[in-house]
Amino acid sequence: MLWPFNRFRNPTVPRGTIEAIYGMIVAQAREPAFYASLGVRDTVNGRFDMLILHLWLVLRRLQAVEGGNSMSQALFDRFCADMDDNLREMGVGDLTVPKRMQAFGEAFYGRSAAYDLAFEAGDEELAQALSKNVFNGEAVDGARALASYVREASSGLAKLAEEAVRKGAWTFPQPMAASQGGAS
Repeated sequence: MLWPFNRFRNPTVPRGTIEAIYGMIVAQAREPAFYASLGVRDTVNGRFDMLILHLWLVLRRLQAVEGGNSMSQALFDRFCADMDDNLREMGVGDLTVPKRMQAFGEAFYGRSAAYDLAFEAGDEELAQALSKNVFNGEAVDGARALASYVREASSGLAKLAEEAVRKGAWTFPQPMAASQGGAS
């Protein structure tokens, strides 16, 4: 039976897999080391920035996976549903939710484009993009450590077999191990 409000437009993508992957993204974005050790602001905005960063990492990896476009769309839809739910739980009114959702979308696409360009340009460019978007132009050392983490996380995702990516059978590295050049 099809439900009238299918949150995931593509029924070929298993909902449980999308839930598991999105759950990993959210859990990693909440990893205390980002806030305690790397200096990411432990605020709603700081956590949102970390959520976008991890979503971007996964979506970037899905580009090279067969069926990745469908998974990417389902994962992005899950992110949007989560943001909508959070706004409503915070008491944001029905008339304001669409405007806030548009702002979330603009933030996601703007940061994704900046991260894509910076990732290809080099380590210092990536650190600068992270400094601007995550640290409000401050905490250059934290941004460099976060850039190191992003490189390690991306490398780990790139090494995964497509089947592992499609099934969500992987984990992110620990932030401090990555920022210090170690593996986890």
